[in-house]
Amino acid sequence: MKARVMVNVLFIFAAFILFSAAGTRAEDAGITLKQDSTIRDVLTAQVGKRAAIRLDSNDEIEGTIVKVGDGLVHIAKLSGKDFYDSVVRIDRISAVRMRARER
Repeated sequence: MKARVMVNVLFIFAAFILFSAAGTRAEDAGITLKQDSTIRDVLTAQVGKRAAIRLDSNDEIEGTIVKVGDGLVHIAKLSGKDFYDSVVRIDRISAVRMRARER
């Protein structure tokens, strides 16, 4: 009987540690900005992930960030335009929207 109670306590303890670690990883997925961060830095951190980019013209492009160069960003798998990619000048981007955390 004592062994069964001990196993249950250890199981609950292990589950608690597992769920705590999972919660920490979800919180760490947020955005971290430094004093001198640029739009290029934010885009580089999002390579391989989906993001929405708002341009100076107020147009919005949503897709997967593929590559970030010195002056251009390549966006693939555009939302609503599966067969199209886009290349955007970084100096024309006014905002970047991306998923920062899970529920």
